[in-house]
Amino acid sequence: MALLSTRGFMVVPAFYLALLGAGVSQAQTQSPASAEPLTVNKIDPPNWYSGLPSPMLLLRGTGLTGARFAFSDHSLHVERSSISANGHWAQLQLNAAPAAAESVEIQIERSGTKLRLPYRFDTARATSDGMQGFSGHDVIYLIMTDRFADGDLHNDGLDAQSDASSPAALAERSKPRGWHGGDLQGVLQHLDYLQQLGITAVWITPVYTNAEPAAYHGYHSTDYYGVDPHLGRLSDLEQLAKALHARGMKLVLDTVPNHVGPGHPWVADEPTPDWFHGTPANHSPATFDFSALINPHAPERDRVNTLHGWFANALPDMNTDDPIVAQYLRQNAVWWVEQTGADALRIDTFAFVNRPFWHDFNGELAELFPHLTEVGEIFNPHPEITSAFADGVIRAGADTRLYTPFDFPTYFAIRDVFGKGKPMSELADVLAADALYPHPERLVPFAGNHDTSRLAEVVRDPALRELAFAYLLTTRGTPQIYAGDEISMRGGDDPGNRADFPGGFASVNPGPNAFLAAGRTPEEQRSYAWIKRLLALRREHDVLACGEEQVLSAGPDAIIYARFDSKGCVKPDGSAEQVPLLILLERNGSVPITVDIRNTALEGCTPRSPILGEAESSMRDGQLSVAPHSPVVVLPCRL
Repeated sequence: MALLSTRGFMVVPAFYLALLGAGVSQAQTQSPASAEPLTVNKIDPPNWYSGLPSPMLLLRGTGLTGARFAFSDHSLHVERSSISANGHWAQLQLNAAPAAAESVEIQIERSGTKLRLPYRFDTARATSDGMQGFSGHDVIYLIMTDRFADGDLHNDGLDAQSDASSPAALAERSKPRGWHGGDLQGVLQHLDYLQQLGITAVWITPVYTNAEPAAYHGYHSTDYYGVDPHLGRLSDLEQLAKALHARGMKLVLDTVPNHVGPGHPWVADEPTPDWFHGTPANHSPATFDFSALINPHAPERDRVNTLHGWFANALPDMNTDDPIVAQYLRQNAVWWVEQTGADALRIDTFAFVNRPFWHDFNGELAELFPHLTEVGEIFNPHPEITSAFADGVIRAGADTRLYTPFDFPTYFAIRDVFGKGKPMSELADVLAADALYPHPERLVPFAGNHDTSRLAEVVRDPALRELAFAYLLTTRGTPQIYAGDEISMRGGDDPGNRADFPGGFASVNPGPNAFLAAGRTPEEQRSYAWIKRLLALRREHDVLACGEEQVLSAGPDAIIYARFDSKGCVKPDGSAEQVPLLILLERNGSVPITVDIRNTALEGCTPRSPILGEAESSMRDGQLSVAPHSPVVVLPCRL
C-alpha cells in the first residue's frame, strides 16, 4: 500500500512548450542540486512501442535541475516536464510515440555538459500475438514461482548468484520465508506436467524485482520494470510466454499497482512530493472495511484508510489519485503485456485502490488489447461486496471496468461446507446472488490460493475434498487451482501454505517427485487422478465451460444442479455439444434422491448412463429418481 512522500521535494510547475520541431524542454528552476554531476542511470519504461499512446518517461539520475531535453527524432518532443527539487528525477511527457519502430537518442544538456542516451521504440504486437484472455474453457493454475521448481541452478541464495547446492543457497532454502530457488525456467520445464493434468492457463506470482529478504513472493516490488534475478531474466519470461502459446496455453501475469516494497528506492527519494499516500513516519495502516467502499451513506472518514493506508502497516501505498502516478502504473501494465504477450492480468489488492483509477487503467487495457482479461482480488465472502467491483457495476461509483473479480464467496462457501460441515445449500446461496454481477459466467471460483491455508489442511477427508473439487470444476466460471492442491499438499497459514512442490528441487532434495506418477503417494495419486478426470470432463462437455447453471435441489447434505446451453455456446475450436448435464453431489452416504424436473432446464430429460460416478436413475411423471449412487454423479440427459 502506500509509500512515503518526500515533503522536501518540490515539483517544478508543469508548463507547455511550443517547440514544434525543436523538441527541447527546459526545467525552469535552478537550485543547488544543479551542482551535482549530470547523470541518468534509469529510464522507466526502458523502451516503448510505436503506435501506442504517448509515453511519460521517468528518468532517475543526478544534476537534472536546469537540464534541457530533446530527441534525435525531431518529430518527438517533450510537451511538459517536471524535475524533482533535488534534481534526481525528471518526468518527460512526450507528444507522441512514433508511427514505426525506431531507435532514437534522448539528448540532455546542462551548463555545457551533454548526455546521449539510446532509447528504443519497438513494434507493438498484433492483437493475435498472445493477449487472448481467459474464459470458462480455461483452467487457471496458480504458481508461486519461488516454490515450484528450480530450473536454473545458478541463481539461488539470497544474492541470486549462488549454486543450488552451495551453503548459502541451502541456508536460504531452510528459512520458511527465504528464497528457495524456484524460477521461470523451473515452470518452463514442467509444462508437460501441467498440460497433461489439463491446465490451460498459468498464473505466476509477480516477477518484479524484490530486492529484499523474505520477498520471494513478489509482492514487495523494488523495481516495477525488472525481473527479479532469483526468478531469471526477462528473456526467460518471454520464453515461457512463447512456450505456453505454442501449446495453446495462456499466461496470466500478477500485477500490484496498489503498493511497493519498503525497500523501493522511491521510499527514500520520491519522484514527486505526492508519489505515495503518507510517509514511513506518518501513515495509516490499511483497514479492510470494504463495506464502506460500497455504502453511499458512509463518510469519507470510513473509506480513507482502506484506500490510502499502508498494507500490513508496512507497504508504501501508491498515490493512485495523482495523475502522474496513475499514468506511470497504466504504462507499466501496458509494457508488461506488450513485452510478453501475456493473455491476462491478476490484479492484487484491488479493493484498496480508488475506482476512478481502475476505470482508466482497465479502460486503457481494453482499448489497446481487446481480448485481454483481468481478474481482481477482493478478499471478501459477501457477493454484494465482490460484485460491486465487476465490469459494468456503477452502484458504488465509477465503473472499474474489471473483467471479473475472483469468486471469493464461493471459496468461503467451499471451506464452510466441506471443511466445517455447513449445509451444502450454502453453495446454492452463493449462486443465488449471481444476479448482482453483470457477467457471473466470468467469475473465477477457487478452493485455495497462496494466501489461504491449504484445502487439504482444512478438509482432511479425501472423499470430501473430491466433492469440493467436483463442485469447483463443474460450477460456472473459470476455475483456478493452486499448485500442489492437485496432490493434496497440506499446510496452514503462511508460510505453511507455501511449501516447496515435491520434486521441484531435486538437485538438493532427492526425495519423492510428485511431477511423476511413480513419485506420488497413494493419496497424492488419488487426488491427482480425480482432478485430471474432472478437467477432462470439462474439455469433453462444453456446457461446463460456457453453459448456464440451474440449481434443482439444495439441502444439508446434497446439491443437484443442471448445466445446459440455451445460448449456443461453443468450444474454442468452433464445435458444439449441447447435451445437458445433471450433477449430483452428496456427502454422508448414498440416500435415494428424487427431484422434480418439470419446468426446469431438464424438463423432458431421458437420463443416460453416468459419465462420472455410479447411479441408477429413472424418470416417472416428471420426477427424476437417482438411487443408489456414488457421492458424485454427472448424468447426461437426452431431451
